[in-house]
Amino acid sequence: MATAAKGRGRRAKAAGPDFHAIGDYGFLSDCHTGALVASDGTVEWLCLPRFDSPSVFAAVLDRRAGAFRLGPAELRAPVARRYVPGSNVLETSWMTETGWMIVHDALVLAPESDEDGEDVRAREMGAPDAQHMLVRTVECVHGSIELEALCEPAFDYATEEASWKLVDKDGLAADVSGGGETLRLLGDIPLELDGRTARGARTLETGERAFLCLTWREELSGPSDAADAVKLVRGTVHLWRRWLERGTFPDHPWRWTLQRSALALKGLTYEPTGAVVAALTTSLPETPGGERNWDYRYTWIRDASFTLWSLHVIGFDQEAREFMEFVSHLCHGRGPETQIMFGIGGETELTERTLDHLDGYVGSKPVRVGNAAYRQRQNDVYGALLDSIYIHSKTREGVPEDMAPIVFEQAEAAAGAWRAPDQGIWEARGEPRHYVSSKLMCWVALDRAARLARDHGSGELADHWRTEAKAVRADIVEQGVSERGVFRQHYDTDALDASLLLIPLVRFLPADDERVRATVLAIADELTEHGLVLRYQVDETDDGLTGREGTFTICSFWLVSALSEIGEAKRARKLCERVLTHGTPLGLFAEEIEAMSGAQLGNYPQAFTHLALINAVSHVIADEQMGEREEPSAVFTELRSAGAAG
Repeated sequence: MATAAKGRGRRAKAAGPDFHAIGDYGFLSDCHTGALVASDGTVEWLCLPRFDSPSVFAAVLDRRAGAFRLGPAELRAPVARRYVPGSNVLETSWMTETGWMIVHDALVLAPESDEDGEDVRAREMGAPDAQHMLVRTVECVHGSIELEALCEPAFDYATEEASWKLVDKDGLAADVSGGGETLRLLGDIPLELDGRTARGARTLETGERAFLCLTWREELSGPSDAADAVKLVRGTVHLWRRWLERGTFPDHPWRWTLQRSALALKGLTYEPTGAVVAALTTSLPETPGGERNWDYRYTWIRDASFTLWSLHVIGFDQEAREFMEFVSHLCHGRGPETQIMFGIGGETELTERTLDHLDGYVGSKPVRVGNAAYRQRQNDVYGALLDSIYIHSKTREGVPEDMAPIVFEQAEAAAGAWRAPDQGIWEARGEPRHYVSSKLMCWVALDRAARLARDHGSGELADHWRTEAKAVRADIVEQGVSERGVFRQHYDTDALDASLLLIPLVRFLPADDERVRATVLAIADELTEHGLVLRYQVDETDDGLTGREGTFTICSFWLVSALSEIGEAKRARKLCERVLTHGTPLGLFAEEIEAMSGAQLGNYPQAFTHLALINAVSHVIADEQMGEREEPSAVFTELRSAGAAG
């Protein structure tokens, strides 16, 4: 076991020449699409009009693939960055030799209003709509600032040339076209066009404001002046705060952490359908310079139960219902043919291709669009889906009528599939195996189906599925445990796998079972680097890929929850503290952490990581409250006792 690194708040090392560290980026969202903004004021990722659309700016993957900077001339390092509290609006403070200025960046939101002008969505505490604008405002607080703007789109993953045209006699607005799309850049900074680049410069004095807006609205309209732009940004802050007020957050030092994760998850939600993208990006590498680069701009059914659990615990029942409705609609009538993942609009074809003209982040190739894993057989999908329906039923006093057929279809599919090998939870591209985690989730499917059938008076079905669940459990216990009494990755190895941390979380066996406790402690002691958890023992696992990867942050948070379940509350708290210190200064997490340096790795920000964070922090807080003889959240207690994956 590697010794855990000491110290708090370690910062990641530089990513490499000309590239920012993954954890350097701020995340913007309007719940239709999202952007990444580097600390130097450059937007380096934006896909339009949806999260999964082709990119307009993709400098994070190739420095030639489009970027949009707004900041002081000849200065690249700000003095401070933060989110405006309670929002997904980014604030950057700059101090130069001559002055001080503040930039606010927002993908702006638009409330719907009734005839009296009252904010209907805010009144109902629902989600506001997107304005389809990126608004960037600047205020010179003191002195004098030389401001520069540089906008260089590269349409369709930099395969289409951008063509600019001034549409304002004073140079304050210009249209840029490419790949069949037209955008407008407008503001109060005079623009000059140079090939595929629009440049602007302006000197601001104390108290003066300026703005730029990139719009893809149908009418290509935007703010009329700086005051209007500031009003839009402030309105967006207000709407995010009104949304966050719906949540239920404990009075605890980690309250801000939970709120930031909630805002990140909402920001990764595609509002028109309720789908949650796994991450904003494609092809940010698990190993810099390696081939483990995937497109995560889709929705995984596996995430469903974790999503429902987390959203309900922090009080966002509406978002949970919308996501559940999206998932159930996609899976209705599919039975054993249920896909593991879908497009955010319900698309079933996610054909994978490589963009060989892009160099990739710090030379990490290939850059992929689409994800071939959608064709894989992963038997855990049945358990994830039925566990989510079970959680849903606990918050609605029963299963909605339109979901009843799904319960039957998915339970029968699990009963027919659990004996077969598959690719496993980590989507290995090697040979199919009898993965314990896959069989575990088939047990979850049958167990939850039996409970739901019992609750709805279908005793015969309940007995049938309970009998099949017992057969799955017996098989796992007989073949899935090594000689030393530890659950193993699959039936043909003794290798450890972090997915086995789900065993106590889904209530497969009691938390005090010797095999459960031994497995959790073995993973904690043997499957970690500097205290952070690896997915599996790479040297003993054929995943069909070359190279190594970082520690998986979701697995570290799973370990926190599992330690809590087996009664190791102090160890759970200590680990949770350690993992949280690896978050970015903006409170965001990617998929992985490089254990030695603390650098974020993989696609970013990662929904699955923030879901696991909410679950882990909730476990630790509940343990503390129990120790102080206070009652934990009623919702948390109910879901925890129900056996939901958390």
